[in-house]
This record gives sequence, structure tokens and C-alpha cells, in this order.
Amino acid sequence: MAINQTASGALPKESNSIKWGGLLTGAVMLILLTVLVAELDDWIGFTFKEHDVTQNPLEYPLTAVVVGLIANGLLRLTHFYHFVKPAIRTELFLKVGLVILGARITLDDLVTTGTGGLIQALIMVCSVFMFSWWLGGKLKLNPTLRAVMASAVSVCGVSAAIAAAGSVLARKEEVTYVTALVIIVALPMMVLMPPLAHAMGLPDDVAGAWFGGNIDTTAAVVGAGTIFSDDAQAVAAIVKLGQNVMIGFVAFALALYFATVVEKDKEGAQKPSIGMIWQRFPKFVIGFVLVSILVSTDVFSPEIVKELNNAYKWIFALAFVAIGLDFHVSSLRDMGWRPVGVFMGATVFNTALALLAAWLIFGVLGF
Repeated sequence: MAINQTASGALPKESNSIKWGGLLTGAVMLILLTVLVAELDDWIGFTFKEHDVTQNPLEYPLTAVVVGLIANGLLRLTHFYHFVKPAIRTELFLKVGLVILGARITLDDLVTTGTGGLIQALIMVCSVFMFSWWLGGKLKLNPTLRAVMASAVSVCGVSAAIAAAGSVLARKEEVTYVTALVIIVALPMMVLMPPLAHAMGLPDDVAGAWFGGNIDTTAAVVGAGTIFSDDAQAVAAIVKLGQNVMIGFVAFALALYFATVVEKDKEGAQKPSIGMIWQRFPKFVIGFVLVSILVSTDVFSPEIVKELNNAYKWIFALAFVAIGLDFHVSSLRDMGWRPVGVFMGATVFNTALALLAAWLIFGVLGF
């Protein structure tokens, strides 16, 4: 009989070598795909300029996602996907990129746009969460799936879904369902919302606030802002970061509600605490603000700021490639129509409310 574990329970050396081999191979693959995105972006931009179009309408986030999707299909077709999967760390790449993004946003931006962003975040998170929770109840979703889905739609997609799942002890399958829905919906929204905002004649700040308050994943928010304009990108990122800040508080509130109401008689339920807020709080937000402060106070030289701006484009291109590689439509096969109905209904509500909030806060009130 083959022995698969050592006496101490550790994985055999062969398994570890396969894991590290996949991690190294996947890392090289990601680097090569990101370089390919950069080359394609230059070629596409040059082609448009030859036809007297100075602004490349196909910004690099779109190119990166398409490259990632194509690579995803090829890897799955050749049964090589799971070997390189350990290197596809989309959330890590995104968090590093957001920290570096702080170099592009000054303290004045944080004070002015950040205030409006926090106001919008409070409105959006509370309203969209309650609507999603209500709609999930009407369609008879179980409480844990309702909590995970409402958190994902109202706060910030995958990160919020994972935090909520830990707070309410949701099943892994529920997190997988919601994550797949988030990615499936976020990608077309990233592509469609910028031209729609242009068609409505939205100013940069209102458009950015709409993207930030509506699109569920932070990467797609930044992608939509990038496609629209640099100013829209900055506003979109700040508004989304305002919602990211709410992760810990939403997770704490859910833990409190489930511990005291839903699962008060169930053994093993996680008890709410102040420490849970810190555990769930997105630490990359602190890094983002710190980098912005260092740049605004001239602690970083112009040369360092230039290098950070260059690094930010590369890391986000890497993150968008990883989003394409992460996409897996088959995870929706066993979900049924009710969770999809709740998610789509909440997304429509979120889209309309985010547009109204962005127009009032940034258009009328002038934050």
C-alpha cells in the first residue's frame, strides 16, 4: 500500500516539489503573459494612431483580461491549469497594486474625494445590503448564502464574500457560487459602463464614483476608471476603497447577528469581538493611505514616484491577467436560478442607486 503522508502528517517531498514546480512555472507564465499584454497594448495604440485615433479605446485592462481568458482556456484544455494554479494570486496582486496606486492620489484628493466616497459608501453599503438581504429572503435563500451574497454586492465583491463567509460559517460552495457570479458580472460591466457613462455625458468624477459604487470587484472598478479617464480612475479607486473600509464592520455585524439570532443555540458558532473587525479590516487600505501621504509630503523623490507609477501599471496588468485566468463558468452549473435572480436583481438596484448617489454627491454637492 502506498504511503501518502509522513508520520508527522506532512506532505511527501514529491508533492511539495510538484507544488513548488507549479508555483515557479505559473509565475514565469504570468510574467510572460503580462509582457505580452504590454506589447499588445503598444501595438494596438500604434495601430489606432495610424488611423488618427489618439486615445486607445481598448485600454490595457481589457487586453489583459482577454489574454488571461485565452490562457485560461488553453490551460484547461491541456489539463495544465491545476498545476500552475498556486501562482494565480489575483487578490494579492490587486492589493499590492492598490497600495502602489496611492502614489497617484494626493492628500487633497483623499480629503475631498475621500469624504464624498465615505458618504457614498455608507449609503450604498447599507441600502444595497438591506435590499439584497430582503430579496434573498423573498426567494428563500438560506441565511448564510444571503449574508455572503448581500455582502459581496454591497461592499466589494470577492473580499467581502470571503469575510462574510467566515463570520456566518458559510459553506465553501456558497462562497464559490457568489465569487463566480461576481466575476461573471463584473467583467462585462467593466467593458460596458465607461461607454455608457460617455453616452450619458457624465463628468469624470461622477463617472468614477458610479463605477466605484456599482462594480463589485476593485480590479474591475479600476479597469473601468482607466478606460474612461485618469481622473475617473482616481475617483473610482477612492470610492471603492471607502467601501472596502466597511468590510470589517459588516463582518462584525453579521457575526453578531448570526451569533445572537440565527445560530444562538448552535455549538461552534464564532463569537463576535472587536478583534474580528481588525481581522477582517482590509490592511491594504492603510498601505494605500500611507503611500499617498509619503508622496504628498515629498518624502519620496520624483524619481521614486515615477517608478511607482510604472510599477502600478505592471502590477495591475498582472492582476487583470489573473482575473481572466481565475474565471471558471462551470462553478455556476449547480447553483439554480434563485441565487442568480437575487444577485442580478441586487446588481440592477445597485447600478441605479450608485448612479443617483454619484450624481448627487459629486455632481450636485461637489465633493
